[in-house]
Amino acid sequence: MRCFYAPETEAHDPIFRLTHGKVLRNAEQAERARLLLAGLDQLGLRAEHPFEAPDAALEAVHTPDFLDFLETAWDEWQTLPNAGPEVVPNVFPDRSIATYPKAIVGRAGWHMGDTSAPVGEHSWRAARRAADCAIAAADAVLNGAASAYALCRPAGHHSSAEIASGHCLLNNSAIAAARLRDGHDRVASLDIDVHHGNGTQSIFYDRADVMTVSIHADPSDYYPFFTGYTYETGLGEGLGFNLNLPLPRSTTDDVWLDSMAQALVAIRDFKPGALMLSLGLDAHENDPLLGMKISFDGFRRAGAMIAAAGYPTVIVQEGGYLSPDLTTSLVSFMNGFLGRDA
Repeated sequence: MRCFYAPETEAHDPIFRLTHGKVLRNAEQAERARLLLAGLDQLGLRAEHPFEAPDAALEAVHTPDFLDFLETAWDEWQTLPNAGPEVVPNVFPDRSIATYPKAIVGRAGWHMGDTSAPVGEHSWRAARRAADCAIAAADAVLNGAASAYALCRPAGHHSSAEIASGHCLLNNSAIAAARLRDGHDRVASLDIDVHHGNGTQSIFYDRADVMTVSIHADPSDYYPFFTGYTYETGLGEGLGFNLNLPLPRSTTDDVWLDSMAQALVAIRDFKPGALMLSLGLDAHENDPLLGMKISFDGFRRAGAMIAAAGYPTVIVQEGGYLSPDLTTSLVSFMNGFLGRDA
């Protein structure tokens, strides 16, 4: 399996996060990459540095205003009186009556859905290189590889066409799925992160050429709260091509894998030419975000099930947070996917 990683992404190491009214250290830390790289090392997989992809690959998913904001926001923020070290919004629009603002404080509120995805000095470069990894993995599959893995951080699946949130900046998964469309009439997106892939759903919600499926913790009491329900099935031409499978936070392996089987049946019926897998590992029982209770063996079995579906597959890294178990979670999933015993 070809794997892609860009060391420049480690320069994005955000500080700010507001949790239950307290300012805490952000969970999307650069240490995540080192834990995942350790997993690749244990697997004997070498990470390649991706080439810089054309802007058109990002523009296939994101609006020009959003891309311009991510690229320029930090520099403009630093011109504010007493500016903090990161762009963090403090005002959000009522979009039913909203006009796009000129001021950087207003644009931060427009393009950032919450306070958990701050933009620092090196965030644009890191996000851009993370997207390059996803694009490189998609290109590898388009060029004949059976599968490829993109070690992306920051993650991406909570970002919509023009709003970043949930530790995510560019939507690497959606960018990869859109890239796969260059070679396939239909592409399926399967998201197994413990959080609903709301950004990816939003981007493809009215399209019939990309089916989006998400298995996640019940959003009635878990982030992102406002989307991820079973009745969200698509809009217009996309009606019937979005499937959400929310589960209780007490979910363990067997129920989770039953949902995986249900997801794969729906994808089979869609008949895609390729699969984009948003690989969140934060459903693990020891993940600090406490979303579900999936074991290492559960991840191994999931990897085997997804591989057995037989699609050319791009695996894009999403969540999974600071715990030594993150390394083992990746190893377990990949061993299952690659058909290895250990």
